[in-house]
Amino acid sequence: MAFIPDYMNILDAAYNRAPKRLPLYEHLISGGIMEKVLGRKFCHLWAGTFRDKEEYFTHFCEFFRFMGYDAVSFECCICPAMPNSGLLGGGGNRESVIQSYRDFERYPWDEIPVIFFKMYGKLMEALRNVMPAGMKAVGGVGNGVFECVQDVIGYENLAYISADDPELYTALFNKVGEVSLRIWERFMADYGDVYCVLRFGDDLGFKTSTLISAEDIRNLVIPQYARIINCVHSYSKPFLLHSCGNIFSVMPEMINIAKINAKHSNEDSIAPFSAWVKEYGKDIGNFGGIDTDDVCRLSLSGIRERVTEILDACKGGGGIAFSTGNSIPDYVPVDNYVEMVNAVRRYRGDF
Repeated sequence: MAFIPDYMNILDAAYNRAPKRLPLYEHLISGGIMEKVLGRKFCHLWAGTFRDKEEYFTHFCEFFRFMGYDAVSFECCICPAMPNSGLLGGGGNRESVIQSYRDFERYPWDEIPVIFFKMYGKLMEALRNVMPAGMKAVGGVGNGVFECVQDVIGYENLAYISADDPELYTALFNKVGEVSLRIWERFMADYGDVYCVLRFGDDLGFKTSTLISAEDIRNLVIPQYARIINCVHSYSKPFLLHSCGNIFSVMPEMINIAKINAKHSNEDSIAPFSAWVKEYGKDIGNFGGIDTDDVCRLSLSGIRERVTEILDACKGGGGIAFSTGNSIPDYVPVDNYVEMVNAVRRYRGDF
């Protein structure tokens, strides 16, 4: 029987309600993986004319429908719209353009929303035009407050600023939060109808702890989250936080102050997905499942067994959407990814 998507399944999971059908989810899937699964090239169309963009999203959405997803995952990231940024991943050892409070005041903050919508407006319109019946998107404005600060400052520089210039340190988070909120407000007004669940990714931790102090996250990051999430909630939409790392120390504030509806990302070396479900399943929806490393390394039979083991362990845990704990990058073997998806679909009775 042909798969009929219904975005209400992933909406229910985000609201921590047991969906009628266990939804599949991925934070990101490599375009190259999509092309291999569909057996056709289409990613180059992204940068073409508006008609090309519509064709790109036609294939993009067809991939998700073909694989049994109820919603597509798509976001437009703030970091590329920030002038002289690109330091999040190291930035080739470039110096930040903001070294002092004077630099901060000179930085073109007001240009960022203009650049953002110039970069992404046509893409969002194209996605809206070709969205299949029964589907909507999960995503929105990519990059959370911490990632945006890192991208323009750099992680090491940010550590120096936190010690040497606390006033600038605080001002950076407040300003990025303000600019992000302006983008989110317009995004929800113009494109919120395309989405069933809104999200951003903001990797706040590593394997043993948070990347900045839990106190700084509580005082500087979470208040900015709360403003953005309140905007999302004003449109009667749920908010999904993607954050890698060990962030257990700030999860109470994420739930009770920021008011996230659901959380994604898990790594077995920190805690298996079942532990997240057991700890937070009474409060929020949980998106995740099998460690991406397992999808890369296990045999096909091993993947099937691992998926079944995880789903059995999470039964009765509230709203759940199954995915890898992170994403599907280029290096994931295509057959392994497909087997993971098929294992979930067999478990839920698609075939």
